[in-house]
Amino acid sequence: MTDLSLASLRAAAALVHEQVPPTPQYAWPLLAARAGCEIWVKHENHTPTGAFKARGAITYIDWLRRAHPEVKGIITATRGNHGQAQVRAARAAGLDVTIVVPHGNAREKNAAMWAFGATLVEHGHDFDSAKAEALRLSQERALFMVPAYHGELVRGVASYGLELFDAVPDLDSVYVPVGCGSGLCGTIAARDALGLSTKVVGVVSAHVDAAKLSFEAGRLLSSPTAHTFADGVAVCTPVQAALDYFGPRADRFVSVTDDEVAEAIRIYWQDTHNLAEGAGAVALAALLQEKERMAGKKVAVILSGGNGDMSQMAEILGGATPRVQQDIRKAI
Repeated sequence: MTDLSLASLRAAAALVHEQVPPTPQYAWPLLAARAGCEIWVKHENHTPTGAFKARGAITYIDWLRRAHPEVKGIITATRGNHGQAQVRAARAAGLDVTIVVPHGNAREKNAAMWAFGATLVEHGHDFDSAKAEALRLSQERALFMVPAYHGELVRGVASYGLELFDAVPDLDSVYVPVGCGSGLCGTIAARDALGLSTKVVGVVSAHVDAAKLSFEAGRLLSSPTAHTFADGVAVCTPVQAALDYFGPRADRFVSVTDDEVAEAIRIYWQDTHNLAEGAGAVALAALLQEKERMAGKKVAVILSGGNGDMSQMAEILGGATPRVQQDIRKAI
């Protein structure tokens, strides 16, 4: 069991901050006027990889080097942010990195992983196929397979929660995007370690709502498809360990449609001039959906990443909603 005490989380944050400076949290007046409440945005789009996952990768690779000093290289499957984070941290630690992506993955994200030093392998046409190939290659090439969820990832991610709560300790609620769950669990861990009463609200896509269904049922459930352009939250089957942790600790879940997410991206641009990727905008979309419930309260939203594809962002900023033609399963 990973130690999520305040002392442990502070130590993890100190480790993270050696590579990733604290990101800002700003109260944007135009957003407040639009939402009818005081709204703070935690800008995880300002990390060195453009997403919150940079944090957890640092603590995970530090743990890996200590727990498995024999490891010379890692491998993982991804559609972008998870892969960028892992290759950045692993290369800084002197490890070789292989990343498996499906054919047709975003060229910008592939280029970023290559620039950080990854060996890229394209396999299959969805995440499941890429993951299966990564598992096979991990055995063939004696590489350590990095999972999508792990306690050490949570310890690192919790550093953004500590930053936010240290700066704004009297929040009524904070909305957090939920993919495999490290962000939600890290936020809850920081809140609980600090002894705060802030409600933590998980946000999923209405088109891939397995985490919400699992939370409400108290058991693991799956979504049959993942038709959403917000690929960072396109997780068909939640991680049991994550559900075990956030199940009794999250306040509630909210689901948002792709149209709501696209509108939230446009609002971020209009009101803050920050570009949010699909998953990065779901928290704001959920707050706006619950505008009446949150009226007059002090609320935070996690802008978890800004790595949107250029063509997709052009479509969204032009007023449209991207339509997904094929499944994207467990996109991390």
